Amino acid sequence: MNSTDAFVKEYQERFEKKLRENEINLLEHWKEQLDRVIGMRHDSVASIQLQISKIADMMANRIKVLKKG
Repeated sequence: MNSTDAFVKEYQERFEKKLRENEINLLEHWKEQLDRVIGMRHDSVASIQLQISKIADMMANRIKVLKKG
């Protein structure tokens, strides 16, 4: 393996590691949001639906921002 191959392999490994770290951080964030909803004392199914809808809106907004940039 020459130095170019080694560089490409190392760069790819670092990229994949960073990608995994970012995915873990993303999933942890949304899990925290859902855990908050689970931990709340809900009066009705409608209040749970409202909280889930808010989280879905937050996710949609984040997707829109990421697609722009």
